[in-house]
Amino acid sequence: MVRPERFLRRVRCRVTRRAGSAKALTMTDTPKKGWLSRLSEGLSRSSKQMTEQVVSTFVREPLSEAALEKLEEHLIESDLGPAASSRIVERFRELRFGKVSDEREVKEALAEAVAAELLPRQATYEPLNGPRPFVTLFVGVNGSGKTTTLGKIAADLTGQGAKVMIVACDTFRAAAREQLKVWADRAGADFESRRDGADPAGLAFDAYTRAKAEGYDVVLIDTAGRLQNKSALMDELLKIVRVLKKIDPDAPHETLLVLDATVGRNALAQEQIFGRTAYVSGLVMTKLDGTARGGVLVPVAQASDAPIKLIGVGEGIEDLQPFDARAFSRSLVGLED
Repeated sequence: MVRPERFLRRVRCRVTRRAGSAKALTMTDTPKKGWLSRLSEGLSRSSKQMTEQVVSTFVREPLSEAALEKLEEHLIESDLGPAASSRIVERFRELRFGKVSDEREVKEALAEAVAAELLPRQATYEPLNGPRPFVTLFVGVNGSGKTTTLGKIAADLTGQGAKVMIVACDTFRAAAREQLKVWADRAGADFESRRDGADPAGLAFDAYTRAKAEGYDVVLIDTAGRLQNKSALMDELLKIVRVLKKIDPDAPHETLLVLDATVGRNALAQEQIFGRTAYVSGLVMTKLDGTARGGVLVPVAQASDAPIKLIGVGEGIEDLQPFDARAFSRSLVGLED
């Protein structure tokens, strides 16, 4: 078994400037101190939901067909979804059928089975390893943690020496702009916004134009999330994308869909609404520490055309981290090492 510390690495891109030359990127693998313990603590409710019945069933007697049926039911109840649950059961049947196992062995087998489901859906978010400025569009429903996620990313990037612009394109909610301004001040990022009701696409175009002219490294664009007016919202998002492409046909370079894990399988519906309309390139799952249904990450990841790039397990900046399928799977079943 490979230890999770080897998998969880904070990939940092450090921007270096040389006289008379373009920026060079130096990639360094820096372990995030304490992240594994925070991940395990954040997923503790999900871990309890996932493993209590599974472990108690399988450590008492050899794995039987009846026990496998109970396993499948329990995995579905834990929001892993029917398809993934069925595959995990088949994996258990192949690896452990007829054997008596202790608690550790059961958890190890379950962690490997969940990781096998998630590894193909793992990817990285690297805004300092691309065009300048690198434009990221943040989409998702109100309350999903979209604005907070953007703010945490901005703080991380400015901490690495990047010149960052935050753009508040949710021009319908003054509170959202105020929250974003607080994050910009905290991160040391520049902030662009307009009056209530202003055209979000016009703001995005002007901000991106300025960012290119003034040598910004990253532009982070917050958007509205009013699902009660879904058609108008999608039209607005597509208009923002169109105007950005007038400046750079490849922009936005990332579109991150932020999902709230506490809504459980409703996150699947949100992914379907945004994922197929807003050209989402990556998923961010937030608030995993606030739910017993962290397993919903599995069906969401498999239903989406976009991979998981970041997960959040707390309020702190350091609680938003690159997604690591193996570390997540081990924490989900209560393994900390």
